[in-house]
This record gives sequence, C-alpha cells and structure tokens, in this order.
Amino acid sequence: MPSHGVRPLTQLGRVFRMAAQQRTSAKRIGHRSKVLTVRRRSGILLIMLDAPIRDRAAERRAATRQEILDAAWALAGERGLTDWTLRDVGDRVGMRAPSLYSHFGSKLAIYDAMFGQAWSEYEQLVRSAIAAEDPAGSPRQLMKARSHLFFDFAVANLPRYQLMNQRSVSGFVPSEESFAPSQRIVQLSLDLLAALGVTDRGDAEIWFALLGGLIDQQLANDPAGHSRKDLLDRAVDMWCDAVGLAEEATSIQPKE
Repeated sequence: MPSHGVRPLTQLGRVFRMAAQQRTSAKRIGHRSKVLTVRRRSGILLIMLDAPIRDRAAERRAATRQEILDAAWALAGERGLTDWTLRDVGDRVGMRAPSLYSHFGSKLAIYDAMFGQAWSEYEQLVRSAIAAEDPAGSPRQLMKARSHLFFDFAVANLPRYQLMNQRSVSGFVPSEESFAPSQRIVQLSLDLLAALGVTDRGDAEIWFALLGGLIDQQLANDPAGHSRKDLLDRAVDMWCDAVGLAEEATSIQPKE
C-alpha cells in the first residue's frame, strides 16, 4: 500500500477517538439538560406548595354553625326568643343532639353566637353609613340619620332587638368576644357626639334612652306601623336643643 506519511491504522484510530469524544460530549449535554429540566419541575413544585390550601373541614364546620344559627333565628321569629329548644333546632337542621352539641354546648351558647352576630351586622351598617356621611353636614342631620339607622334595625326584628338590648333570656351573659361589637358601636356613637362637641356621658345616655323608649313603644303598640318613627326627628331636635347643637339652616324663599 502506498504511504502518504500517515498510517491507515493511525488515521482510523483518530476517527474512533473523535467519535468517542462526540458521544461523551452529547452525553454531558444531555445530562445537563436533564438536570435543568428537573430543576424547572422542582421550581414549579415549590410554587405550588406556596399557594394557600383551603381548610375544607373548617369551611364545612362554619357552614354548619351558620345553618344552626339560621334555624335558631327562624324559630325565635316564629315562636318567640325563648320558646324553642335544642331539639327543635336539631329537627330543623336534621341533626341529632350529639352532633349539635359538637358545635354548641348549650342553648345559651347559641344565644351567645346570635348576640354577637346581631351586633356585628349592625356594626357593618354603621361603618357603611359613616363612610357615606358628609363631614360638613348638619350636626342635627347626622344625629337624625344615626337615630333612624338604629331605630329601623331594631324594629325590623323583635327577637333580635330583645336579645341585643333587653335581658329577655334568663341566665344569659354574653361572652367577651360576642360583647365586643356592641362596645365598638357605643364607642362609635361617643366619637360622633365628641366630634359634634357633646362630651358629657349623661347627654349620650339620654340619647340612648330616647331611642330605646321610642323603639319599645313602636314594638309594643304599633309593630307593623310607623307612629313612633314619625316622632323620632322631633325627639332628636329636643335632645339637640338641650345639648346646644345648632339648629339646621333654613332657606328663606323670596316673596313673589
């Protein structure tokens, strides 16, 4: 065989070595790509783990408690605030006593939750009203608006009003948690009075008493009417006169 300075076997060996090197490089590239792929999947997994997880058991329990409270309110509306039993509530929601006791240990515990719910609902109304109030509005108009807000909420549901504001349930004392919304409502009322320049606590108590008296009269004597509601503005004007709030500005119509 003619020789050109390179031996055939040596040349063939170079070919084999180059092929081997290419295979090794391909394996390394493939290995790196696999590692990168795994890392991307791990990153996605970590993001999924960071997402909030719903506590479905807690949601079901909260829904069941609310169903029990709804049944208790319905029974109170139909029979009166105290003329129902835990068995009545269980029958209404399709639940036996042991299951009911796992949510509320006694009838007083149900009253406690109802008390807190009622005041919380009214607190939401008040805070919405405050957000919509005109700070530059007439002091008397502010007092009348707040008075009508509470009056309307109270007379709309007799058992709810009795539980919120009267000692109608023997042995019932609200828990600190359930009592808190009512305390916040009182403070919001005192804040309003202070902003209007009324700082005497006695003046505040008289306002509360005026509201309570008219509500009681409405519920006792005209539950489906509005006779005492029609007197509310006059009562608030009398109170405003007593504490020295300025009268509302009246426009003078030009004579023709």
